[in-house]
Amino acid sequence: MPFVNIKTPEGALSKVQKEEIVHRTTDMLVDYLSEAARPHTMVLIEEVKDGGYGRADEIFVIPDAYRAPRES
Repeated sequence: MPFVNIKTPEGALSKVQKEEIVHRTTDMLVDYLSEAARPHTMVLIEEVKDGGYGRADEIFVIPDAYRAPRES
């Protein structure tokens, strides 16, 4: 079973964007592995809370301009 784990900042992607990523990632793997892989492909999108990741002693917080619009 192909398994893809994608980590993004919390709030960076809308539900529609996540659905598109799952679909496109699955299609990409099917291109490499054959159509037989489609029903067994798992794409996990994990959202990391602000302040929960960083690099070189800098903690990251996603700017409001990069947040997905709130869904109603």
